[in-house]
Amino acid sequence: MKAHIGPALRLTLVLLVLLSVIYPLVVAGIAKLAPGGGDGVTITANGRVVGYAQVGQKFTQDRYFNSRPSAVEYNAAGSGGSNKGPSNPDYLKTVQARIDTFLVHNPGVNKADIPAELVTASGSGLDPDLSPAGAKIQVARIAKVRNISAERLNQLVDQHTEGPLLGIFGPAKVNVLALNVALDQLK
Repeated sequence: MKAHIGPALRLTLVLLVLLSVIYPLVVAGIAKLAPGGGDGVTITANGRVVGYAQVGQKFTQDRYFNSRPSAVEYNAAGSGGSNKGPSNPDYLKTVQARIDTFLVHNPGVNKADIPAELVTASGSGLDPDLSPAGAKIQVARIAKVRNISAERLNQLVDQHTEGPLLGIFGPAKVNVLALNVALDQLK
């Protein structure tokens, strides 16, 4: 038994140093190469930070592009979904209420044309992005409220649309916070 204790202790110490010190330092070093230096990408307006590109924010005023709904009220400290299935009566009521609210604020839009992400929360509740269709369906409302041409707003959405990662992974997306900051900067 004594013959096994020495190697077991040495192996434990080697793995402790490797997995508790070296591995975290390597991961932190790689993170420094990522956008934002591993601290997250901030979005600024007028010289001050207004949010993070990876965390959604609530926009409900008609003059802004609305965000995807959040099951956690955009609280980054406790991300999560509602955990209610698509046949749950409470979930269906919530989605129907979101549809009704959207239609009130966006007259002329057909219920069938509303992208699902505008009335359903993401799994994390913090999704900062919409599809280009989710942004463009709101253009008529914003054009009317801000007295800006729909064509100019569609161009703004197109300018803020990010393609799939490496051209093939994931869908095209629009960061709502960045889009709304750019919208406020239009003259």
